This record gives sequence, C-alpha cells and structure tokens, in this order.
Amino acid sequence: MEVRQIPVRQVKGVGPKKAEDLLLLGIETAEDLLEYYPFRYEDYSLKDLSQVKDGERVTVEGTVYGMPALQMYGRKKSRLSCKVVVDRFVVTAVWFNQGYLKERLVPGETIVLTGKWDGRRLQITVAECEFPGREGAARTDTLQPVYSIAGPITQSWLRKTIAQALETYGPSLPETLPPGLLAKHGLMPRGEAIRILHQPTDAAEGKRARKRIAYEELFLFQLKMQAYRALSRSKSDGVALPVDHPAVRAFVRSLPFTLTGAQKKVIAELLEDLKQPHAMNRLLQGDVGAGKTVVAAVCLFAVVKAGYQGALMVPTEILAEQHKRSLEKLFAPYGIQVALLTGSLTDRKRREILDALQMGLIDVVVGTHALIQEDVFFRSLGLVITDEQHRFGVNQRAILRRKGLHPDVLMMTATPIPRTLAITAFGDMDVSTLDELPKGRKPIKTYCVPHTMLERVLGFIRREVAAGRQAYVICPLIEESDKLDVQNAIDVHAQLTHHFPDLKVGLLHGRLPNAEKEELMRAFSENQLQVLVSTTVIEVGVDVPNASLMIIYDAVRFGLSQLHQLRGRVGRGEHQSYCVLIADPKNEISKERMRVMTETNDGFEIARRDLELRGPGEFFGTRQSGVPEFKVADMVSDFELLEQAREDAAELVSRPDFWTAAEWLPLRDYLQKEQVFQGAPFD
Repeated sequence: MEVRQIPVRQVKGVGPKKAEDLLLLGIETAEDLLEYYPFRYEDYSLKDLSQVKDGERVTVEGTVYGMPALQMYGRKKSRLSCKVVVDRFVVTAVWFNQGYLKERLVPGETIVLTGKWDGRRLQITVAECEFPGREGAARTDTLQPVYSIAGPITQSWLRKTIAQALETYGPSLPETLPPGLLAKHGLMPRGEAIRILHQPTDAAEGKRARKRIAYEELFLFQLKMQAYRALSRSKSDGVALPVDHPAVRAFVRSLPFTLTGAQKKVIAELLEDLKQPHAMNRLLQGDVGAGKTVVAAVCLFAVVKAGYQGALMVPTEILAEQHKRSLEKLFAPYGIQVALLTGSLTDRKRREILDALQMGLIDVVVGTHALIQEDVFFRSLGLVITDEQHRFGVNQRAILRRKGLHPDVLMMTATPIPRTLAITAFGDMDVSTLDELPKGRKPIKTYCVPHTMLERVLGFIRREVAAGRQAYVICPLIEESDKLDVQNAIDVHAQLTHHFPDLKVGLLHGRLPNAEKEELMRAFSENQLQVLVSTTVIEVGVDVPNASLMIIYDAVRFGLSQLHQLRGRVGRGEHQSYCVLIADPKNEISKERMRVMTETNDGFEIARRDLELRGPGEFFGTRQSGVPEFKVADMVSDFELLEQAREDAAELVSRPDFWTAAEWLPLRDYLQKEQVFQGAPFD
C-alpha cells in the first residue's frame, strides 16, 4: 500500500483517540503526517553570553551556585530563582510557577537552561531546563522543530510520532520529480528532504531541504497551469468570431473620449483572441480608473456584431446597475439590447428577462450571482466577462462559462498584480495590463492624520461641500463592537448629522435592503446627499464624478489594496480630489502602509508593497482565485524559484513525448488525479 493510502492510526503510537485528534490538523494518512512540516525551529546550540543580544532566546550550560529561593504569590503563583555560573558570568535563573524544581536544584550540579536573556540584569527567564548528569545527553547543538498544534496534541508527542513515521515509512516515500529536474537544479531526493525538514542538523542543510520541497510544490502547481493551457490551446472547441473591424472602429470613434494607448493595445489583443478557434481565457488588470469598462464595452460590441450574446457578471447590484446604465448609453445608437439580471428583480420581471435571453432578444446581460442560477439560458453566449474576478470563486466562474458552448472568457480586476507575478500565478491565462490612466486625470492628494485632528477634517468636508463637491466617509464597522475599539458607521452618521445640520448625510452599509442601497447611491450620484457615510460596500466600481473627498476612519484596519480601491472612488471628475486617512498606527507595518498610501497613487507599486507586507495568500484571496496555500513555498520570497518552475513546466508540456513517454507517466497520473484534463491527447 502506498504511503498516501496508509491510515495515520497505523503509525506506531497513534491510537483511535490520537487519530481523531490529528484530524484537527488535517492529518488522515501517514503521508499527511510526514508532510506536516514545522513552521520554525528552536536552536538549542550553546551560546557565549557575551555575544547574545538582550531579549534573545538562548541555551546555556552552567553550574548551580548557592541555594534556590522560592517566593509565593497567593495560592498558585510562584517565582523560583537560583544563581548559576555560566562561563565567567554569575547569572540569575528564574522560573515562574514551577516551585517543584526547588528540590532538584543541587549546588555544584551541571544544568542546561533555555530561555529569554536579560543582559542588563544578567538574568535568564527559563522556558526549559535539563540535568544532563541525571538524564543523559542534553539537547545542545541541535535544531528542534516547532509545529502548529491544536487540541490535546503536544509538541513533544508530535515530534516523537513524526520521528516514528519517518523511520517506518520515510524510505518508501515516492519521488515526484523527474531525475532530469533533480540533476538540473541540484535538488536532493524527496524522502531525504522531508526527513531533513523534520530533523535538520544545521540551518544550511535545512535550507537545501526547504528549497527542494518548495520547488516541488511550485513545479506541480505550474505543471497543472501549463498542461491546462496547452490542452486548451490544442482544442478547437471555441468559436472563431467574425470580428467586424470597420464597425468596431466606428464604435470607438463614437465614444465621447479618446482611448489611451494602453486601451488600444489591449483591445487589439482581445479582438485577436475573439477570432481564434480556441476559447479566450484572459485576465485584464488595470489600476483604478484605467478604463477597463470601456475595453469590456468594445469587446461586447464586437461579439454582438458577430451575432452572439455577451454576459457581464459583477459582485454587487449597485455596480451591475451602474454598468447597465453605462452600456445602454454607449450602445443605444446601435440598437443593442442591454438587460439587468439581479436577485432583487420581481418574479415576473425576471421571467421576462430569462425568456428574452433564451430567445436571443437580449444582446448583453449585466448581472450579479443571479446570472449563474440553473434556470438562466442563453441562445448563443459568445463572451463571458467577470468584473473584480477575485470576488467570484472558481466554481462560480465555471458555471457561467458552461452557459454557452465554450464562450470566450475575460476576467477583469482593479487589484493590480505585479505583471511578472500575474503571468506566473495565473499561468493558465493570458494577461493584459492597462498601465496608463486617461489624460486629464489629476492625481489624488492623500494625507494621513491622527484622530486628534478630526475637527480640521470636518472643516475640510465643510469647505469641499461649500464648493459644490461631495464626500465619502468610510468606517470599518457597521455598528459598535465590544471587541474592537474602532469607529462604526452608525455612530459616525449620527455625529456628522449633528455636526452638519444643514447638509444631507446618508448612511450605506451591507445590511440594508438592496432597494434602499440603490436609492441611496442614486441620491448621492444626483447630489441629493452631500456626505455619504459607508462601510466598504462602496469599495468597487461606484462612479460619482462630483465626489472629491474620501475620508477613511481607522485606516490601519484596511489592507493597502483595499485603501487604494476606496481612494479610487474619488478623482473621477475634473476637480482636484483628496483622500484623508485617519489613523494612529502603532506598529511598523501599519506605519509603512500609511507611508506608501501618502507617497504614491500608482496601483502597481502599491500592489508590490502590499504583496511584501501581506504575502500572496491574503493578496490573491486564496480561496477565490485558486492560487494555493503551499505548505513550504511562498510566492513572494520564492519568486525566482516560481519563475524557474514555470519555465520547466512549460518546457516539459510542450514536448511531444510528454504525453506518451513512460518516464513522464507519474506526472501525467498526477494531472489526471487533479482533473486537469477532460479528453487529453493520450486518453
């Protein structure tokens, strides 16, 4: 039986109860146990105290000097202290709530202590101690693994159990990488790397083992991406649309503005994709305000003129309504029918739209998740566009795609991803980037101020409104929380209503009925409301050109990309716009985020810094995008390794013998298991 099929309860020392406990850690098989890697190591090598920094964790060996002293605090709390001679120092060793050790501390005996060093007081707060003379060799000159644990599982038991599993099953762990790749990159065998990750003798060996497993994870991820891409390209299962270029050019000339160079370049790429016999699978990313919606409109126009229907799926009803109005205005002279399909439609209206869609009377439908309901059918769906693609799960996008016969797919995002990382992470997709803003856009001036300057911020709101402008005020919470000391939208709305009795102040949040949200946004867009207090429900897509001021309370509660999205709600008109971040950052990461926001308006630079500060899991929205959480690899710090893995995987799947030769069979089996192909060339 393969290691991945052996139940963990067969590992020596794992009974039924422990097997149940291990499920809390996601461990079901012997292989799961062996692949449960430590997240850090404790260094038990002996240190010279003169070289140790204050506050560092240290392991020292010394001799007990004098009798220990025990102080009691109440019934259960105690402080045990004892002098210990370590090299040329006499240090004080301190234990808390371990009074039982007093009897074990014998003057003149050798002791090994591990704990936190206080260089000013020559004191070590002891976390672990050993008596090598009584118990054999102490743990010195070793690295001990530290695992994430839960429930009744302890570090010592898990270390011992994994060591037992390594001894029993380690030698039979299968190799996953071809010999050629191991030799090319000088990588150690998989079984050896897994053993070293759990039991490294030194840091250098541990790094080599980590590199081996990280490369494997990245390579297998890229192999899936590249195989999927190759298979998609090999099938002529899409629709080669007859793009009417003169009609498209006439439509572009009719637009009330001039396209940027970046928009023209991206549109050319997309039109070329539409003409191909395989289905388009492209990611369009662009900074806030770069004009992705216009690019989408041009593509939808081309698809409709070719005799097919288009669908645009967006995450919120507010955004759907807005897109519908924009597209109707652009398409009206051409008789193109645009419909809105959302969850708040009446049953009768919904039925009318569904019937019209199926009969082909509607050319373009804009909607939310309502588009992927089972009873939604198209007559001839040719193009699927998802806006803010990271907000939809992979399955949701796939359902919409299946509404047509292999329609072209365009995913759009205003969360810029550094281009090289986007190409690598979304390896199965082509990536287009809008890296140029329309002419005339004035950069938004951004300031970070403490809460103590709130009166001045309110004065700023008053001046902008007096000049005919409008303001957003964003709060992290809807209502007061016992757990978080942050401003909430309901209280802020009440305060601003009291402070500005002559202004109309609105309150928008996610719990309001959709009809009420729509009415509020309509009132704000028509300047019937001068100030809109809101949660992040307005983060995406809302377009009010007259709004020139964005105030964000407790800005440290938001990630960089989210702050940039919120800031992008202003600066959409001819007037100078401002963003004020109200924050009292306490740590370096928070201070750095505020510094980045005030120094740059460039979404791609912000994305790069966000990636460094947060890591890829949170940045990509792991569950939605399909970018995996690796056990060892990290897409930021291991970026060079990721690039190498992508090149290797692409080269491998492009070889004709990859699909037939016996040496690649384990990798093809892996792809089969991951359900990458439906009808691969060798099936």
